[in-house]
Amino acid sequence: MTGTVMAATSVMAQAETITVGGKNFTEQLILADMTVQYLEAKGHDVDERSGMGTSVLRQAQESGQVDLYWEYTGTSLISYNKVTEKLTPEEAYQRVKELDAEKGLVWLEPSEANNTYALAMREDHAQELSITSISDLAETINSGNELVLASNATFYSRDDGLRPMQETYGFEFGRRNVKRMDQGLTLPALDQGEVDVAMTTATNGRIPALDLTVLKDDREFFPDYALTPVVRQETLEANPDLAEQMNALSALLDDETMARLNAKVDVKKESVEDVAQSFLEENELL
Repeated sequence: MTGTVMAATSVMAQAETITVGGKNFTEQLILADMTVQYLEAKGHDVDERSGMGTSVLRQAQESGQVDLYWEYTGTSLISYNKVTEKLTPEEAYQRVKELDAEKGLVWLEPSEANNTYALAMREDHAQELSITSISDLAETINSGNELVLASNATFYSRDDGLRPMQETYGFEFGRRNVKRMDQGLTLPALDQGEVDVAMTTATNGRIPALDLTVLKDDREFFPDYALTPVVRQETLEANPDLAEQMNALSALLDDETMARLNAKVDVKKESVEDVAQSFLEENELL
């Protein structure tokens, strides 16, 4: 009888719905939908809650409203755990893994995708001003050239965002030269000549499509943002195969892959659902 009860309990635990979360930009929307399709194909009952703000999503996971989502090591390190010391990518991963374990969150195997922040310019404009790095940008602005930056609200206020970056490189755009907008609008604004510089992320699919130049972070200010599945400990305990399944998916992702997937949505205007499904089918996961 005891064995029967234990077996029934195990089945019930695995039958619990896994809630997959995602943030409110293209890469995260793709990953959330991809994860939902993938886990459903593996026999899980899955619910999706994507399109959330970063802090709201993290709070939802800590409170148990979201079981699983893809997070970036730098975001957890700096924004959630307030760690400001300079760490190698491996050190950053190990640190957030340890700190978040105390909150019941498990960092699985990191992917090769590092979606760190970056600054971009139009290729012709960057060449005209002889700017290839953020140091070059700082020198140009400090020489009296006023350049306008497009930034989302998060980058504008983050501890690893605009203000500390300017302090590290010794320059300042000036408040009137910073235009705040949704992240999805920064590169189109740059392409259309509304701004001179735009904050973006390394895996943004619009970068190659729009002939933009990413400025070298020559002082290595931006921390590593390894894209990693993070899941609640109790969810893993209820679904013993989940870690292995998510690690297999994580192993397929790198910068080039994510930029290609992002471009399909942002540039080619394919649907998030179709892009996620095609990727899974290409890798024989569906």
